[in-house]
Amino acid sequence: MKDVVVVGAGPAGCSVAKGLADEGYDVVVYEKRQEIGAPKRCGEGLSLSAMDELDLDIPDYCRMQSMNGALVFSPNGDYVRIHSNETVGWIIERKMFDKWMAERAANAGAKVRAKSDVVDLLPDNRGVVVEVEGETKRVESRMVIAADGVESLIARKGGVRGSSQMHLVDSGYQYEMVNLDLKDKHKLELYFGDDVAPRGYVWVFPKGENKANVGIGISGDADKNAKHYLDKFIDSNDRFERASVVEVNSGLIPVGGFLDDMTAENLLAVGDAANQVNPIHGGGIREGIKAGVIASDVVTEALEKGDTTSENLQKYNKRWWKERGKDLKNVESLREVLEDLDDEDLNYLSRKLDGDDLMKFTQGKRLSKLGRLLLKRPKMIKSARKLM
Repeated sequence: MKDVVVVGAGPAGCSVAKGLADEGYDVVVYEKRQEIGAPKRCGEGLSLSAMDELDLDIPDYCRMQSMNGALVFSPNGDYVRIHSNETVGWIIERKMFDKWMAERAANAGAKVRAKSDVVDLLPDNRGVVVEVEGETKRVESRMVIAADGVESLIARKGGVRGSSQMHLVDSGYQYEMVNLDLKDKHKLELYFGDDVAPRGYVWVFPKGENKANVGIGISGDADKNAKHYLDKFIDSNDRFERASVVEVNSGLIPVGGFLDDMTAENLLAVGDAANQVNPIHGGGIREGIKAGVIASDVVTEALEKGDTTSENLQKYNKRWWKERGKDLKNVESLREVLEDLDDEDLNYLSRKLDGDDLMKFTQGKRLSKLGRLLLKRPKMIKSARKLM
């Protein structure tokens, strides 16, 4: 019998696995994809503050381009410039980064296995049924960690979550493009507007001199699909005329719906499987790894006590909500307000806010300033009060 089975070898799952393996527990990680990290479902941005907080000494081969800020465009073409004289983040290569995370877990003692599809749970969540290279196996364990993404089969089967609420899931589509003109190779580009990306935005994340991830995230119930809006944006900009597409990615992005209880008997969920994503920009790397660190601490204590009941695992919920959930809930409130803004409102805000304001907003901070500005828009008074 294994101590823990981790389902999913993304950053969240590998973070849990490494923490438990470091404590000497017998851990196995199953990943259904034949190549960890591919295909990517990510713009690949990661802040330096997150790297420092999580003690991630990411090797150079995973780092594609340093970032020192962003250009945030309103519907009328005006933009707010976020700038630092120092590096504030990196665009990474997820195919390399996720494998590096898996290698860290493996080198700590966890057993990692790609092309292994977990299809069911054993009774009482005491293990899994996994298909490995055409062979079906029952693997017993003391606990199971659901880290299998936004569509998480294991979180649902384990009783942690029901079906996804479609209004809380955005649709993403992305091209990795080369031979295109970048406005600034050290700055993210973000484009907002109802015609550009309904309840979402288009991004250009530089990965080199003339290379970038060009993608979009929009409401899952938009009248057209994400690819339609992204192609429309690209076709309307001459700067993309000579560019080529070398990779295509798509997927779902949770944008809220945080779970009060992310545990069940002998099971807990981390990362996208628990909707642990920033509701504004959809970034999940930091949140997944942070949740993995918290989960490994709680599970270590539970295994030591021999008590992996849902009641004992509540410590995971309490700690996550204290350290991340409260701020992310504020960000979710901000997203709900932004959904009510039309292009005229966005153009108005772009004239009143600066780069530092925007950075604080994404962290769930300084929202009262935004609320005061929106109080000056009569139709937005009700929404503005949510931020005060």
